[in-house]
Formats: sequence, structure tokens, C-alpha cells
Amino acid sequence: MQSLKSDALEPTRSELARLPVGVRLRRLLPTYGLPILTLLLILLFSLIFPDTFPTLLNFSAIIDNKAIIALLSLAVLFPMVTGKIDLTIGYGIVLWHILAISLQLNYDMPWQMAVLLVLLMGGGLGLINGMLVEVALIDSFIATLGTGTILYAAALWYTGGRQIVGPLPDAFYEVNELTLFNIPISAVYVLGLALMLWLVLDHLPVGRFMYAIGANPRAAALNGIPVRRYSILAFVVSGLITAAAGVVLAARLRVGQASVGLDYLLPALVGVFLGSTTIKPGRVNVWGTLVGVIILAVGISGIQQFGGDFYIEPLFNGATLLVSIAIAGYAQRRRGTGARKATPSG
Repeated sequence: MQSLKSDALEPTRSELARLPVGVRLRRLLPTYGLPILTLLLILLFSLIFPDTFPTLLNFSAIIDNKAIIALLSLAVLFPMVTGKIDLTIGYGIVLWHILAISLQLNYDMPWQMAVLLVLLMGGGLGLINGMLVEVALIDSFIATLGTGTILYAAALWYTGGRQIVGPLPDAFYEVNELTLFNIPISAVYVLGLALMLWLVLDHLPVGRFMYAIGANPRAAALNGIPVRRYSILAFVVSGLITAAAGVVLAARLRVGQASVGLDYLLPALVGVFLGSTTIKPGRVNVWGTLVGVIILAVGISGIQQFGGDFYIEPLFNGATLLVSIAIAGYAQRRRGTGARKATPSG
């Protein structure tokens, strides 16, 4: 039996306890450098724009604007734990938000039933993606790019390139408009989902199994872990979360249109890759992903208040994606080197 010991780079409490304070801080800096940088950026922009940046209105706007991206980042996180990628998050949200509206308008379906049906279809798409990857043995990038493109074509065909507009129940709008202690309900969704995923991935056997699959699927299989089952499950969860994000987007926009959704794909991927460089460097993780999304939101908001042009946001996202992938790759190589050194020879 091969070992499935953790090979994360973050220092353990026992390791830190034996180190001097200065060395301890240096060991923690690579792990928590990104959250510290986020706080420094917030402080910097608050000092530069004291009347507009550190306001409840601005932070509510940041949360509301980036909640969809955070949900999609958490959606793509699950397959990435197993070493796969799900590109349908950017395409699926296009079709799901359209269906969440059109099922109510065109088929007189109660909004609760429309939401349930969209969630079921999202989970079904995840199952299809998982079968394509694990049974048909198609690379996850190619498989999900193919199914995503088909979804986008279906959205274009269904709408005919036109908006789907009409009156919807007030209760459906409240899916996005409610607040809790002056916090947008979308932020509550993100935090609640993050807590659930954190509990599953970090504190339940299923999470350890999925991380083991992502690290070495063959070793995981030799240790009795059903690799195919958990990999398919990861895609199903990703599909469900993406469909839920589509419902929230529909309640926010109040119209369905095929031109909305694809611009969420890149920021969601950036959030996950950037998150893999912090908290648990070298592997994707829930809290690192949220930090990645937050630093993107804060950075773009500050740049926009500087008067940045409309192309700044995609430029910032693309550059950050390249940097985060490079850093994540370096951290993974360090982790692999550390694991080989820790493995006794012979």
C-alpha cells in the first residue's frame, strides 16, 4: 500500500512551535502573503480614495458584482481538486440563467419548479461531463470545452439572439435582492457554500480521497479509492453549483440573453489558480479561492476609481491568470520535490 500522507507546503503547528518568531513569520509569509496583500490593497485604496472606496456602498457593490464569479470559482474548484477542469461553468451559466427565466415566462412554471429543474439539468450536465472524462476517457479540457460550446449553441438557438424579457414573481427577484444584516444575500450564498465545501474537502474522508486522486490517481486507486466514482461526483457538484449561479444571475439581471455569461469564465479560473498559491500553496483550496476572488475584486475596483479604461479588467484578469498559474506550478514542483525527499529510498 502506498502512502497518502499530506504533501502540502504550509507549515504545521508543531513545526511552527519549535521555530523562533522571526523564522516563524518567514515560514508563514508564503502561505498567507496573498491575504496580507489583499488587506494592504484595501488600506492603500482607502487612503487614496477615502470618500468612495472604504464605504458600505462600494463594498456592497463589490460583493454583489463578484458573487457570481465566486460561485463559479467554487464550482470549478471541485473538479480541479481531482486534477480535472470544467470549462462548462462559463457556458452553462449562459443557458441556465436563460432557462430560469424562460421556463417561468413561456411555460407558466412556478419559479420554485423552474429553479429545481435548472438545478437538475445542471447536475445532469455534470454527470455527462464526468462520463465523457472517466468512461470515454476524453481529456477534461477537451470534453468540457466541447459540451460547453454545444450549450452555448443551444442558448443561441433557443433565444434566436434576442433577449427574454417579462414580468417575474417578486419572490424570484428576492433570490438576489434580499439582504442579511445589510449584507447582500449573494454573499451569504458564497460564504455558506464555501463552508460546506471546506468541511467536505478538509474534514471528511471524501475530501481526502479527492485530493489523493488529484495528486496521484494511480496511487489512489491502489489504496482502494474508487477514482472514477469520485471524479464523476466532482463534475456533478460543479454542474449543480453552476446552475445555482445561473439562477442567481437570472434574478439579478431579470432578462435572459446569450451574450451574458462567458465573461465570467476567465475570472473564475483566475480565482481558483490564484487561490492555489495561498493558504495551502501548491493545491487548490476553498479559502484560498475566495481570497483570490477578493483580491481581483479589490484590485479592479481600485483601478476603476483611478479612471482605468474599459479594457483594464480583462487585461488585469489575463495577466493575473498567467502569474497565478506560474506561481502555482512552482509551488507544485516544490511540493513534489519535498515529497520525493521525504520518501525513503529502497
